[in-house]
Amino acid sequence: MHNIILKKGNKQINGTVHLTGSKSECNRALVIEALSAGKVKVENVSDAADAVLLAGILRSSESEVLSLESKVSSQGSKDSELKTSDSRLVDIGPAGTAMRFLTAYFAIQDNEVILTGSQRMKERPIGILVEALRELGAQIDYEEKEGFPPIKLKGSFEQQTSKISIKGNISSQYITALLLIAARLPFGLELHIEGELTSRPYVEMTLAMLQTTGIQHTWQDNVITIPNQEFTTTSLHVEPDWSAASYWYAIAALADEAELFLTGLTAYSLQGDSVITELMANFGITSQFKDGGVHLTKEAKPIVRKIFDLKECPDLAQTLIVVCAALNHEATFTGLETLKIKETDRILALQTELAKMGVKLIEKGQVYKLDCSEKFIPERMFINTYHDHRMAMAFAPLALIIPELEFENAPVVDKSYPAFWTDLEKLGFETREVAG
Repeated sequence: MHNIILKKGNKQINGTVHLTGSKSECNRALVIEALSAGKVKVENVSDAADAVLLAGILRSSESEVLSLESKVSSQGSKDSELKTSDSRLVDIGPAGTAMRFLTAYFAIQDNEVILTGSQRMKERPIGILVEALRELGAQIDYEEKEGFPPIKLKGSFEQQTSKISIKGNISSQYITALLLIAARLPFGLELHIEGELTSRPYVEMTLAMLQTTGIQHTWQDNVITIPNQEFTTTSLHVEPDWSAASYWYAIAALADEAELFLTGLTAYSLQGDSVITELMANFGITSQFKDGGVHLTKEAKPIVRKIFDLKECPDLAQTLIVVCAALNHEATFTGLETLKIKETDRILALQTELAKMGVKLIEKGQVYKLDCSEKFIPERMFINTYHDHRMAMAFAPLALIIPELEFENAPVVDKSYPAFWTDLEKLGFETREVAG
């Protein structure tokens, strides 16, 4: 593990960035591929560590011992190991999406599996998904703390019902995990979503990708129904990652002048985070889709919008909050309920790091407001990353206003965007590795 010093000598940004495939799309596509018995093939597999890890587990042979090389951050294992004794041990490190998707995937397989992860993963709840799978007929036990990984999936699935209910405001990944396996259930699935649905675009992404592979569904009010059916022979092409693109939008927003071209992105994306084009328009960033990608330009524009509801795109919260803080824009944010159970408690992490430049993120119930009244620009700022890739990347644009930044655990970005620091260098940022 090493830290990285980041500097930017001026506030001009110009160049082209080639983004990796979307981690969100890729993880869904990989599970669909595994469930399709060879009928579906995935194109443009992401090189994000989480996707590499998930691909290795899903495509592994049934040998008794399998070691997988992975680029997991230091919070988890450097090698993911799959072993068999009485049951196989699958260690997914800090990969939260993999934990949720594999819980559902292994629940309907024949083999007994123990699914575990990093220490932080053992603190992230899984109980709502486990209860839903148990109701369907899965045999799942907790190995340590009730409601949290590690879990043992006994591989003796016999479907008991097709109708289950699940809360919609906790994590859309629970819902996606169930939808991914629905067509493979003997009686299909009738999923009732209780209350308000958080991150709806991610559920829509899942259903759209399933439909591309021949899996039909209906969505009436709060009920999604997927009958038992076969996948068709097809391929799933993974789009470039809009979540990764958001950091370049943030950099453009903090620059004095910006001309950026992000390749491969289209105006019509399955990814909910493509809404970054609309959010950053508030900060003078124009998006033009042409030449096989999107051109970003910065224009002088007063910032008017004061309230941002991020319920459908919570992964953009850190990016947007840091930009507003940097620009002294005392905005209000809602829809951040899921941030406390991510790779870290992202609310607390934001509050702690922003305080280093005198900015407060004040929590009042489910509403969060920035207070920049005591903001100052330090000559140097140390950024703790909390084993969270998005903390590192969301704070990196501050190099345009703070002379020197030092980031703890620079490889944490490998989780979703391994080339992040290199891409910054290509566009004129200075980086230097230092001992962590």
